[in-house]
Amino acid sequence: MTTSPEKTDLSQALAEQRELLLITVRGLTDAQAARRTTASELTLGGIVKHLAQGEEAWTQIMTEGDGELPDGMLDMGQYRMAEGETLPALLERYAAAARATDEAVAGLPDLGRSVLLPTTPWSPPEPEYWSARRILLHLIRETAQHAGHADIVREALDGANTTARR
Repeated sequence: MTTSPEKTDLSQALAEQRELLLITVRGLTDAQAARRTTASELTLGGIVKHLAQGEEAWTQIMTEGDGELPDGMLDMGQYRMAEGETLPALLERYAAAARATDEAVAGLPDLGRSVLLPTTPWSPPEPEYWSARRILLHLIRETAQHAGHADIVREALDGANTTARR
């Protein structure tokens, strides 16, 4: 199966944003990954966990297209590194989610495929559809936004920043 240039470009853009996040969390202990460093509740481990959950959920939505709400999509615990969780385990979950997303995108016949979104508390009253392309763009935006958050949290933690660590 050949991959379209558009799928290749968008998948590469997502991979680049993931890599920025991975640079930001490189070399951290579990205690550092769980530590709040700003007025926000965000922690580096929580950001990794949320992005893993997000890729899992949006990949399911993109591939199933049945409008079902993926398990854990609305769980607020996805934003926090829970007691007993480790950064290496969260990073492995994120890597597995990334692989599944990449495989799903590569397997799609067309990014224009219309996908029924699940109903959420913020959904409009009528059914909402996004293309697989829009879902992929949403994942890129979400990853980029949270990679920026992670950079701020890391800089407040120990002065490290992604740009200097590339």
